[in-house]
This record gives sequence, C-alpha cells and structure tokens, in this order.
Amino acid sequence: MCGIVGIVSNKPVRGRLVEGLIRLEYRGYDSAGIAVVNGQGIVRRRAPGKIINLQTELDNAPIDGTCGIAHTRWATHGRPNKENAHPHQSGSVAIVHNGIIENFKILRQELAQNGHVFATQTDSEVIAHLIQFYLDRGMDEEAAFLACVERLEGAYALAALVGDANQTLYAARHGSPLVVGFGEGEMFVGSDAFALAPFTKRVLYLEEGDSAVVKIDAVQVRDQTGALVTRDIQTASISAVMAEKGNYRHFMEKEIHEQPEALARTMAAYIDPDSDLPIMGDTGLLLKNADRVVAIACGTAYLSASVGKYWIEALSGVHVETDIASEFRYRTPALSKNGTALFISQSGETADTLAAMRYCNRAGMGTVGIINAEESSIARETDAVMRTLAGPEIGVASTKAFTAQLAVLAMSALGMAHLRGRLSDEEIKTHIQALETLPELTRKAIATKTQCEAIAPVLAKARQTFFIGRGVYYPLALEGALKLKEITYLPAEGYAAGELKHGPIALIEDGTPVVVIAPSDPLMEKTVSNMEEIAARGAKIIAITDTAGAEYFEDRAEHTIILPDMPGLTGPIVSAIPLQLLAYYTALELGTNMDQPRNLAKSVTVE
Repeated sequence: MCGIVGIVSNKPVRGRLVEGLIRLEYRGYDSAGIAVVNGQGIVRRRAPGKIINLQTELDNAPIDGTCGIAHTRWATHGRPNKENAHPHQSGSVAIVHNGIIENFKILRQELAQNGHVFATQTDSEVIAHLIQFYLDRGMDEEAAFLACVERLEGAYALAALVGDANQTLYAARHGSPLVVGFGEGEMFVGSDAFALAPFTKRVLYLEEGDSAVVKIDAVQVRDQTGALVTRDIQTASISAVMAEKGNYRHFMEKEIHEQPEALARTMAAYIDPDSDLPIMGDTGLLLKNADRVVAIACGTAYLSASVGKYWIEALSGVHVETDIASEFRYRTPALSKNGTALFISQSGETADTLAAMRYCNRAGMGTVGIINAEESSIARETDAVMRTLAGPEIGVASTKAFTAQLAVLAMSALGMAHLRGRLSDEEIKTHIQALETLPELTRKAIATKTQCEAIAPVLAKARQTFFIGRGVYYPLALEGALKLKEITYLPAEGYAAGELKHGPIALIEDGTPVVVIAPSDPLMEKTVSNMEEIAARGAKIIAITDTAGAEYFEDRAEHTIILPDMPGLTGPIVSAIPLQLLAYYTALELGTNMDQPRNLAKSVTVE
C-alpha cells in the first residue's frame, strides 16, 4: 500500500526512481510521481493511474537530477488524481508519505492560520508545509524535519527533500516500514528491500520511531528519543530475478506455478533430515506448554489460520481461537499469559496484525510470527519466527504465500502434538511423509488448469457464485470466494455446507454456480447431501474432489475437477490450487488486472 523510493547519488536518478516504482506496483496504487533537485530547485512530475502515465509526463516534460524521491499512492484522503498525487511540495520542501496522519486537520488549521495555502485534499501535504513552517522560523533542515516528525500522530513512513540544491534525503518511520540502501557513491531509501534490489542488497532497516539523514556516502540514524544510534547493515535475501514474469502472462499465473517449489523449500526447513521429525526451534518452547493458542491475521492469512485451527486442535488437543486482526485489539480480548499468539502475514508489515502483536506483547503473551519477509517488523518483534519460504509474491491476490502458510501451520500442529506426547514418533513420521508429497501433488493440481479455464466462462457470466465446504474445507470455501471477488469483482460467497438451510439456500436459483469442495473424508457424504439440496433447486454444480470422491459427483455435477489422492493433512493445501486457477481464468475471461486489482494493495500498512 503506497510505495517510496529515494536516491541521493553522483549520477542522474530519474530512470532508477521510475524503475523502483515499477517494482513497487505490486503493493497497489492509483497515482505516481517523482521530485528531483536539479541544481535550481525542486521540480516534480505526477500523474493519476499507472506508472506508464507518469512516464508519458516525463517524456513530454523531462526532469532529472542527482537527488530525488518517488511515490506510488493508494488513496486514503482525497481522490486519486494528479492534484493529490505525491510528491507534495511547500516552498523548498518536497515529501512522499505512506500511512495516515491522524491529526492532519489540527495541523492544517494551524498552518492555514499562519498563511499556508493548501493545494490538495490529502493528509500528507501537511508534512511538507510543517517542515517549511519550521524552516521559516530559522531552524536548520534536520531540526525542522525532526520538529515536524515530533508533531505527527498516526502511521507514517516518509522521505523528504529539503532545500533547493541539497544532496540529502530525510527519512522517518512510525508504523510503516522503511529501509536505507547502501550503494557505491550513492544511497537509497525504499519502502522495502525489494524496491531497491536492482541497485543494492546492503540495507539497513529503520526501527519503529527512527529518523535518518541520508547523504551520498553515509546515513545518520536517531531513535524515537532523538539519540544517535547504530543499526546493523544486512544483506537482503531478495533476488531481483524473482520479480520477473518470465514466460508467464501475469505474476499470479507465475506464482501459482511456483507453489511446488515454494512448498518443497518451506517443508524442508521444518523437517529434521536425521530423525524425520518436526523442527520447532524457539517456537516449540512457546507452544509446548501453552494453554491456548490465538491465531491472528487479515484476509487470506486469516483463512490459513482458520485451517490451522482444525489441525492444531485435532492433533495437539490445544484450544485455538482465530481472530481478525482489525477487530482483535478493539474488543478488549481476555488473554492468557500462559497462551501463545500466532501472527500470520505475508509481508510482516500488515498494520492491524502488527498492532495486535504489540498488544499481545504488552499483555505478556508469547508471540510467534508466521511470515514470508524475514526482515519485517513482525519478524523482528515477535519472540519466535516461523518463515514461509515462498519467495517474493508480487500478485496482490495471495497464492503461494497462502499454501506455504498452510504448510507451516501443518508442521506447527504436528510439532505441538509431538512435544505434548499426543502422537508417537511413528504417527508423526507418517504425517510428515504425506506432507513431503506436496510438491508432486501440487504439480498434479496445477495440471487441472485446462479444465479450470474451460469452467471460467460459466463463472464470468454468473450473477453470483457460491463456494461450500465442511470441516477443514469450510475455510477453503471462504478462500475460493475471496479469490474470485478480489480479482474479478464478481459477487461470490463462501459458506459452511451445513449452514445452507439456515438462510443462504434462499439465494440459489436456476443456473447459479456452486463450487463444492469435497475431497473424500469422513464428512464428504454430508457435503454431498447438501449438494443434492442445492442441485434440486437448479444450481450448477462444480465439484472439486479426488479420485475416490469423483463417483459421488459423476451424475450430479456439471463439472468435476479431480485432484490426486491427498493423504494426511495435504488436502486443503492441494485443494487451494484449483480455486486459484478458477479465479485466475475467470479474471482472464473478463479482462481484469489480476496482478493489481482495483482498490486493493499487497501490503496494508494503514488501518
């Protein structure tokens, strides 16, 4: 959600600023712009819509310099147009900002009373005016920047140019991530290391409340008290090559096909090669004696937590509560100091999940981050981390990160069962042997893409689509509906199959597509009974099952997607793939942008 790139160099920066913005497109945005210091002052170019529009602006009215900032904006305050696009400028100050300034109305009123005239509807513009306000009162540049930051309330990552010909970037973060990159004769600022990957892998992660003065060959960091501090320089693990689509049409398509490899990497990290038992590390200490587990997340990550609840409770006997992060901390939850909280996030920077984690930390609970970004805030601030080794996920709709989260949760459930003596070594090994087949099973699931592509026109023409499942496949029904909604913009709902008679069946009419997720398990026959009820009312059944289950749907389903036999805990992970493919090919049929769906962002860094 929004993206920042800044460069201070001894070479022109325009081209690389735009390149950095292109790498941030996955976060979601609706306008873009850059500002550079060109020796005579600060000059800007901005445009609504995609970066190609900004490139057209730059072609028509070129600008360049050796120090600059750039931004992709996801609108919060003010419409997504050129006027509200970043960078914002006041006098000799230009800024780019991610987040929300909660006290901007008070600041704006104060500045207006002192003669400042505002050109936008945004909360961010007050930052540029406030820095200029302090400059006008005789403060030096750093003092003015720090005085401004001291007044801001809310969440922010920001970078600023201050002065007409200065080779310096000013940066600060509170609640939103920001990194500083180290080059040869140049320095960088970015929302994440991925944006800077083509330029440098040597990065410094600003911590909560940090501010920084970034010059051409050095950075000076202050913590939230204003004291000078040293932050470790790290080597980012992100490969620039992984951001390329290769031979695929879209990142989502590429990332669906990367799941066998992502699952193989993730599983290998949690299986001891000598004993074939789970590797739990510090997480094991937190989960072994926990009297309950709270799994907290947003969106698709919340649905992975919902699957994990079934596994952990069934295998370890520990009570699991799942909670949507945006609701958790506002309902005064009753927490157990003997409990452990799991925080699941692809980016590790999701604002609501991060806030919930800090709430649990303050309450004295043990905290575990299940994240895909090892350098993220959640990774740094939880007591223990379980990484999903999916690699960078660019498509906004999560695919490989979701199935990798499920793999980690499956291993967590087995690890807890083993540590608590609920399952024998041999029982654990049997489960792990099943999970080790995931790469091959998911390759076979991806092979259903031709069938999913043939079904897509049915979904594309439907007024609404329903997804149903029972037990561990109920969260999968919710995930299938979410995927279809977020990248096709079509109405879709997921339901527990047994709940149909309690209201939703009233919506079924002749020709309504219903995706029934029912691989063979003890609940399958009950799900088939529910399917009979909706088929009798004219529903068009699309079944997702396995070889053993296919006979139940042979004469009843319009389409049957047959997955390979899925032993142990593999079923929900493998069943996720045709749901992703159905959504992808339906979006392709409709011509929507599945990599960057409207109004959505990859990393939601504001509440």
